[in-house]
Amino acid sequence: MNKTITSRYDVAEHLRTPEEMAAYLEASIEEANGDAAFIAKALGDIARAKGMAQVARDAGLSRESLYKALSGERSPDFDTILKVVGALGLELHAGAAPA
Repeated sequence: MNKTITSRYDVAEHLRTPEEMAAYLEASIEEANGDAAFIAKALGDIARAKGMAQVARDAGLSRESLYKALSGERSPDFDTILKVVGALGLELHAGAAPA
């Protein structure tokens, strides 16, 4: 019998276009249920897809602090989120919640 070989799934390998990245972030926000660390982790996935060093430079942050902020283990400051979203070339939008 042949052994099945598995590898760890990394969503960052599948985020190729800005549209895919935006859709992933939007889906993550919907699934987060108010968990800011969950959203930060999703931003970290997108940042890895774009290149963490470049995103850190564009956001004006060190690469190490960016990794920490987007690890999913903490909730980063909203200022950091805004810097990262801008560096990723994404936008945040607001809409009315369903009644």
